[in-house]
Amino acid sequence: MLAHAVSHSRAGIRAPVALESPAPAAATEAVAGDDTMQQTAATGRTEMRPVKYHYADSFWCTYLVSVFAASIAETVTYPLDLTKTRLQIQGETAAVDMDGGVKKIKYRGMFATATGIIREEGALKLWQGITPALYRHLVYSGVRIVTYDALRKKLRNGKENFSLWQSALSGVGAGALAQWLASPADLVKVHVQMEGKRRLLGLEPRVHSAAHAFREIVSRGGIFGLWKGSVPNVQRAALVNLGDLTTYDTVKHFIMHKTGLPDCHVVHIMSSICAGLVAATMGTPADVVKTRIMNQPTDASGRGLLYKGSVDCLQQTIGKEGFFALYKGFLPVWIRMAPWSLTFWLSFEQIRASLGASGY
Repeated sequence: MLAHAVSHSRAGIRAPVALESPAPAAATEAVAGDDTMQQTAATGRTEMRPVKYHYADSFWCTYLVSVFAASIAETVTYPLDLTKTRLQIQGETAAVDMDGGVKKIKYRGMFATATGIIREEGALKLWQGITPALYRHLVYSGVRIVTYDALRKKLRNGKENFSLWQSALSGVGAGALAQWLASPADLVKVHVQMEGKRRLLGLEPRVHSAAHAFREIVSRGGIFGLWKGSVPNVQRAALVNLGDLTTYDTVKHFIMHKTGLPDCHVVHIMSSICAGLVAATMGTPADVVKTRIMNQPTDASGRGLLYKGSVDCLQQTIGKEGFFALYKGFLPVWIRMAPWSLTFWLSFEQIRASLGASGY
């Protein structure tokens, strides 16, 4: 009897072990076989997700998706960017009449500028410079998204919470790096955008295409001439991405946390609208300075004839035209940035979701 009881007791001890042992083994197999989701399903979890990232969460897939989404947004909103650039150049004393005197360009609003371009140059000129703009996004949009994502993961260090200052630091760093790398394409774009206006003013054309603009810039200022205006350009991008990336990320998770809404289009729309407004407010002054420095004529050695640098351009603009000249073109900047941000983030999130990636 005693032996029989001991035998049952040992069996009772061993039975739970025999029943529980497959669970750790299954968990181990789920970790080891992280490239499949069948193991996760076997554990009875509601959410079928692998331990490691899906291929759509990988570096290169995120990079390519961000470039594609940015190209869609750029094509849709590019006429507003051209209008904004033309408005920001107005007020400069760069046009010279036949007698050698200075001739100021008449100020026009956003709508008048756009209709003037259509009437004087043709509707297709609203997309003048779109090629270098798309080239720019091959570098800029891809780098800024993957850099922000990498910095966000690094600063989080496995934690769920991501503070505002960490998000701001990530946005500034990602924007500055991406814009510095993409600055040559931005310079070519500005040169091409202004050619239609120069010809209407009777000035000699500087460039005939994006490739010609690239060659002319290099011949005048060398390879480093491609980074003319890069300082205000980087400053602008840092501020814009502080507004765009940081605002979108922060507002999106705030809305989801406070309202209980899922990661859906409604959340994306509200977040992107806020991101566009903040980005336009923070980035327009630096954008005005950047555009003027890039557009100014240069001497034989590539030095600017109007401004010594971004600080000098800032001082001259405020001194001659007042503080609010720094927000010249704000309306088209905001009107462009709002739909650009909306189009980009909706496209980006939708493409990632269709590929099976997690929410950004």
